[in-house]
Amino acid sequence: MQELNNSSSESAQQFRNLQTELRERWGGIEDFDSGDCDIIIIPSLSLDQKEMQKVEGVYHYEERHLFSLIRLRNPRTRLIYITSEPLHPMIVDYYLQLLPGIPFSHARDRLLLFSAYDASAKSLTQKILDRPRLMERIRQAARPTKSYMVCYNSTPLERELSVKLGIPLWASDPDLLYWGTKSGSRQIFKECGVPYPDGSELVFNAEELAEATAALWERQPHLQRMVIKLNEGFSGEGNAILDLKPLAGKAPTERAKAIGDHFHNLRFQATGETWENFSSRIPELGAIAEAFIEGEEKFSPSVQGRIVPSGEVEILSTHDQILGGPDGQIFLGCRFPADESYRIALQELGWKVGQNLAKKGALERFGVDFLAVKQSDGKWDMQAIEINLRKGGTTHPFMALKLLTNGRYERSTGLFYSQQGRPKYYVASDNLKKERYRGLLPNDLMDIIADNQLHFDTGTETGSVFHLMGCLSEFGKVGLTSIGNSPQQAEEMYNKVVKVLDRETSY
Repeated sequence: MQELNNSSSESAQQFRNLQTELRERWGGIEDFDSGDCDIIIIPSLSLDQKEMQKVEGVYHYEERHLFSLIRLRNPRTRLIYITSEPLHPMIVDYYLQLLPGIPFSHARDRLLLFSAYDASAKSLTQKILDRPRLMERIRQAARPTKSYMVCYNSTPLERELSVKLGIPLWASDPDLLYWGTKSGSRQIFKECGVPYPDGSELVFNAEELAEATAALWERQPHLQRMVIKLNEGFSGEGNAILDLKPLAGKAPTERAKAIGDHFHNLRFQATGETWENFSSRIPELGAIAEAFIEGEEKFSPSVQGRIVPSGEVEILSTHDQILGGPDGQIFLGCRFPADESYRIALQELGWKVGQNLAKKGALERFGVDFLAVKQSDGKWDMQAIEINLRKGGTTHPFMALKLLTNGRYERSTGLFYSQQGRPKYYVASDNLKKERYRGLLPNDLMDIIADNQLHFDTGTETGSVFHLMGCLSEFGKVGLTSIGNSPQQAEEMYNKVVKVLDRETSY
């Protein structure tokens, strides 16, 4: 046991040494977007694999990072991209053809693709670690003093891979993972003075959860509903709604037992979820109860930022999230930017959270989800819901906008401007999904895009770019980002894609 602890401690120190190298090589914000470097893309969703199976076609989500290929617009950048299963060549060609001013062959020569040839329900990073020869090929392909790794989220698996490859990981140390959980987020909001809903402490069994829920109800007797959340759930898939109205007649002393009995009637947000399965995850992942924010005019905005190795915090974007599911808890897509009436306030709250995370040693992407409720005086009540200490569903659409237009985000307005000075807007989704789309191959989608002029036009800097194309044939599901010069134009372009796909699959 002592040897195991020593080995773990040594590995952690090696990881810290590599991150020190990261700080020395790439200190400032601009250093990561230019220069002579090899970027190793590990698009692994290293989250709880049981929870991941709630998302249809989840292993195809490794394709969301393919927007990174647009980084090849820098003629000195090389990309090493690893996936579980080989990518369809047409999908790769699609992204390379989006590059303005770069010969296709030049970009293709600077892209190295590797695959684990493994579609099993394990994280991609674990699959790589299980294949020493694959790791050796990756190690030989990269230039050690000019390389860094990026990933979807950072866990002990990504730390181990970083150490074994000897390549620094641009992401937070996994020791900081707690700050991206539901309970960790609430602690940071408290430290920052950022408003957040009343809720419970973290618990690890159903009995304690019932008691914590009853205590919250005692503090907030006006509540009509509560949200029960698995502490490490994501995209709303680990949430459930507790309706308090059927329990309204219970005396305070009877509430904990009544709530515990009523847990079987929770309205789960993930399709097919049951209390038996949900409750079995509580000892593993933990759970909290949180006040459900009511409101007639209510939106779910989010703010995204990044922390570079120097510790500098940059606000990247704001979005209004598009939510679905039984109670509007499941992330489906987003609109950029967030509503002008609260986007600046949203940025400042996100900035506070970013500064706190930076002091704790966090790196790279973070996002903060909020609820915005319009008050009778016309002002917005902003309540922070959770921190995502990782990339998320808003990362790849914004990356597409930034890399395709080579524009800039202006914090004073909360708008993004192309190089021509035009403000840009988009509507994006990971979940354009219909049964009738099943059976469409990537080749079919390319034909539809070309025949109906749905592609992104580099001249006007408008149009739609697609992702999750590998998900289409089996699950009838595809992602897209529709970019316009106004919110209305972006919406129209998105709706045009839906209309065309519906027409083309009318058989």
